[in-house]
Amino acid sequence: MRALFRKASWGRGTLALPLLTILVVVPSRGRTSPVNQSATRTWSIQAQPVRLVNGSPVLFRVAPAVRVRSVTGKWLKHEVLFSADASNKIWYGLAGISLETAPGVYTLQLTGVTPQGEEISFEKKITVSHASYPSIAVTVAKKFTEPDTQQVKEIDQGKTIKVEAFSKVTGERQWSGNFRAPVEARISDVFGTQRKFNGRVLSTHQGLDFAVPTGTPVSALNRGTVILARSLYFEGNCVVIDHGLGLLTLYLHLSQFQVKEGDRVESGQVIGLSGGTGRATGPHLHVAVRWQGVYLNPASLLQLDLPRR
Repeated sequence: MRALFRKASWGRGTLALPLLTILVVVPSRGRTSPVNQSATRTWSIQAQPVRLVNGSPVLFRVAPAVRVRSVTGKWLKHEVLFSADASNKIWYGLAGISLETAPGVYTLQLTGVTPQGEEISFEKKITVSHASYPSIAVTVAKKFTEPDTQQVKEIDQGKTIKVEAFSKVTGERQWSGNFRAPVEARISDVFGTQRKFNGRVLSTHQGLDFAVPTGTPVSALNRGTVILARSLYFEGNCVVIDHGLGLLTLYLHLSQFQVKEGDRVESGQVIGLSGGTGRATGPHLHVAVRWQGVYLNPASLLQLDLPRR
């Protein structure tokens, strides 16, 4: 079996994307078909970006061998939820790779269900490479590295609030089209930076920092529902937007909220004003991307060419 390559354009230039042809048999109803080299029907799959690294989001574009009513997948021990385009011939799944994922070859397993209830499946081997991230030293107020009893209580309350919010995964895709930057500003710190706070507390920077002064309007990266809009100990004034299918975006250190929990927002809608609340060295905007508990590089998400609804 060999991979076939062709040039494909998803809206931002031409990319060389791998197409892997795999042969399957459509089995009897209710059973999953094994990969069969003698079959005549084929699947195809594309992954974007072409080079996948730890910390990267990934868009899977799948064309099953036959028409199906649903597609589900397994990737790095996570379930991947897929949505179809208008013709129901192409299925898109937005997933990710954690920072802790070691370089290697991993299997994407896919299952489709036909209108008649039959299950068909295939799998593809995908290579994940290693990305290098910087390391810096940061100085913050002592209360953020050596909290007292009352502050520990506040930290624990914040953890409980976040766990509850993060546990709610919308099964329907809400995002549509490309994700957009929340502000127009210089990037002051990148995703994956290893930080040492006050010379002793180690932390990994799980987002992207924008150098903006207090009061700068902050926009939603894409369409979704606000599931959290509260003040937390480390995050300060924080907004979390659910974009569906397990994908969330987080906006930290805000000075003001301009949305409330339960609001539906559109891409580019102002959700708050930037600030320096919480554990921050000064005014800036921290944006994070979370997929099923895994933090991903926001800069990579902003570069993906994504389908519209």
